[in-house]
Amino acid sequence: MDESNAAKSLSALGHEARLGVFRLLVKAGDGGLNVGDIVQHLSIPPSTLAHHLSALVDAGFVRQERFGREIRNFADYDMMTELVDFLTKECCVGLSQPDSAA
Repeated sequence: MDESNAAKSLSALGHEARLGVFRLLVKAGDGGLNVGDIVQHLSIPPSTLAHHLSALVDAGFVRQERFGREIRNFADYDMMTELVDFLTKECCVGLSQPDSAA
């Protein structure tokens, strides 16, 4: 992941509703949730939820699978881990002092 991809990813999570949906899917675990389940838990209108799910799918945080007539939504843990790793990979390494012009 590079800074451009990280910025896009953080932007996708930068809306309260999208962050709520993603966190709910993380809580749901490997079973995922269908749209009706998400609507019940978060009280987001279905049309608004579709917009937010689309943004999360485009950013790679949510994957969708069809099971018969039902579409289930799952958190993509690999994407989440990749973003967290990018954000923390240089944690506590210290900073070099910038060159000062004399």
